[in-house]
Amino acid sequence: MLDIAEELHRWVEQGREFAVATVVATNGSAPRQPGAALAVDSDGTAIGSVSGGCVEGAVYELCQQALQTGEPVLERFGYSDEDAFAVGLTCGGVIDILVQPVRTSAPAAAGDGGFAGERADGTAATLAAGLAAAASGEAAAVARVIQGPAGLLGRALLVRADGSHTGTLGGHPALDRTAVEETRALLDAGRTTSLEIGTGFAPGEEAESHEDAERSGSRCGRPVVLLVESSVPAPRMIVFGAIDFAAALVRVGKFLNYHVTVCDARPVFATRTRFPDADEIVVDWPHRYLDAQQLDSRAVLCVLTHDAKFDVPLLERALKLPVAYVGAMGSRRTHLDRRQRLRDVGLTELELNRLRSPIGLDLGARTPEETALSIAAEIVANRRGGTGTPLTGAHTPIHHDTGRPMGRIGSVA
Repeated sequence: MLDIAEELHRWVEQGREFAVATVVATNGSAPRQPGAALAVDSDGTAIGSVSGGCVEGAVYELCQQALQTGEPVLERFGYSDEDAFAVGLTCGGVIDILVQPVRTSAPAAAGDGGFAGERADGTAATLAAGLAAAASGEAAAVARVIQGPAGLLGRALLVRADGSHTGTLGGHPALDRTAVEETRALLDAGRTTSLEIGTGFAPGEEAESHEDAERSGSRCGRPVVLLVESSVPAPRMIVFGAIDFAAALVRVGKFLNYHVTVCDARPVFATRTRFPDADEIVVDWPHRYLDAQQLDSRAVLCVLTHDAKFDVPLLERALKLPVAYVGAMGSRRTHLDRRQRLRDVGLTELELNRLRSPIGLDLGARTPEETALSIAAEIVANRRGGTGTPLTGAHTPIHHDTGRPMGRIGSVA
């Protein structure tokens, strides 16, 4: 749901009623991952996607039904051997989808057009707050019940980075406390995933005392499964070297939803005119700028300066940082010379082996745009655990689950 937070937040501000369908679990070759969402408003307008087209029509109808009933529903879609082109996933995967109506205006009085059986549990307000936080770029996570005791489906908690929270899952108060703790841990890692809070009792067995309930997981008699969606600020891409190749890489980086900074010590090259798509343009020595940054494990550093006086002090620092990717442009001869210079300043072989150089995958690239594509392809392969080899004739998985956080789910392909 948070992958379309900006659009849904605008709907909330406009007072539009809508239902949102969210992928909560997948199995096999499912086209979209947990957190992907499709929303339909009361006028029939649709945004987002849950399957890349396989089951969009059926999910659209479920959203319209949810708008009528006011009740959430959990639906499973899978491959049909009898008719691969019937409602189902022709790719062979299985997806579970939670469809949930969201009404952010005050509940209407009986007979005034309100939802039949509408739940006045504050869930819509919690979801609206979560959408606002994600749309503004605030680090926040929304946890929703996708399995558990009757009446809890769709109940939501919003958890912020400081541990404060809004909403309730509706079970024992200890359920909320446990969910907040677990959700905050996933938010810290930037992860979107499902989470089971177990009871610690055998099926059908209930806690005999309040103390037993406190020691159990869900504290409401049955295991509760949550979908936790984390939204964190966009990952950073820093491009060092204000050259033509950098301009193309900036455009690709923005397409992949990175926050892109261009840094160069030469003011005549590091200009807004040359890099209109960059989020930031910094005139400074690359190593000095890098020293002043606080980067997380999602950041990527692309060194295109191709000049030892810039490259060596910059890479000496970059290869010691816990970032996702460090790549440097240059010929193979330049690469060998640069590695030796980095050894001379004290870098270990382990640190040197983190360097992707010459930067990019072998696509036969010639132009700045083609080179930017090869660099982006290597970044994606590194992030997702891909090999960079053609899928044609291969027997490796199409989708790799590396468990690495990458910001708002669905923003970076």
